Amino acid sequence: MAQRVARKPMSEINVVPYIDVMLVLLVIFMITAPLLTQGVKVELPEAAAEPIDRKQKEPLIVTVDAEGAYYLNVGDDTKKSIDHETLVQRVAAVLRHQPGIPVLVRGDKNVNYGKVVTAMALLQKAGAPSVGLLTDAPEVESQK
Repeated sequence: MAQRVARKPMSEINVVPYIDVMLVLLVIFMITAPLLTQGVKVELPEAAAEPIDRKQKEPLIVTVDAEGAYYLNVGDDTKKSIDHETLVQRVAAVLRHQPGIPVLVRGDKNVNYGKVVTAMALLQKAGAPSVGLLTDAPEVESQK
């Protein structure tokens, strides 16, 4: 007697290999996606900014004037502009000697946004764990 073998119809597709390929692609995208994002990490406040606590260490302040020149509040002449390399070297030296010192950027409101971002990137390169932005308190209009 001949045995009869049950066969699957040809219209059914085996999806198991496709699921394997999909999972491999998912893992590849999950690993590479965080590597594609670049930028400067900045901690922004969720509410109105509070004044700096004066009990903390004196902050390290990088000023960007309206022309885009950089100034540092540490060193021999704080009124003299400095270049990118000098800024990174001085900030790195201060951070080595005083870890945990607050690092702030004070940018002129008329300066190109790119100059402030460049200053923040240089501070990150120098080893600053976080960078804050200085602003003036808004003027309160007198009530009538």
